[in-house]
Amino acid sequence: NKLVLPPLLAGARFSLSSIVVQSPSGERKQARLTLDAYQTIVAATNFKQRCRKMMEYYHADRLRYAVIGTPNRLEYDQGFFVKQGDGAADIKPIAHLYKTQVYQLADYLGVPDVIRMRPPTTDTYSLPQSQEEFFFSVPYDKLDCCLFGLNHGFDAEDVAAAIGLSVDQVKFVYNDIESKRKATDYLHRAPELIDRVLL
Repeated sequence: NKLVLPPLLAGARFSLSSIVVQSPSGERKQARLTLDAYQTIVAATNFKQRCRKMMEYYHADRLRYAVIGTPNRLEYDQGFFVKQGDGAADIKPIAHLYKTQVYQLADYLGVPDVIRMRPPTTDTYSLPQSQEEFFFSVPYDKLDCCLFGLNHGFDAEDVAAAIGLSVDQVKFVYNDIESKRKATDYLHRAPELIDRVLL
């Protein structure tokens, strides 16, 4: 099984996840989830991410290492991580790099093709799933350019001409970026304290 979102570039849409299931014979079916079912699945997959991170910190503590986080700018900006799960790290050395820059850096460093060309995945569900169909709803190369354009004040018209999308599509992406920033802002915040603590 896996969760999917409708593609953003197809036009205005609601961001409602569907579940895709596959029978042993290979037949696939897709259905929209109820809110309760969606929240239960998200809680379970977040639990999986947190268990992975606990294992990383166990070995880091045992070996006196630091835990390195690997979100790129797109993932970090858009809140594509689980709080106290894959979002937990002692250092995040590539969080300032756009995803396309990470690929360029990997090429420059000579990272083997088998690693560089592997599609990014959440590695959470039993069926193969791209980050695009699960969360971003836009191909990462287009989304990277839109994020760069929005961050640097480029008009939708200029970005659209540069990446081969319509102006309306770029505006949809700009709005989706801003919406995800608001929805995931809490992931970037430290825990709230009831009263001030002097250190």
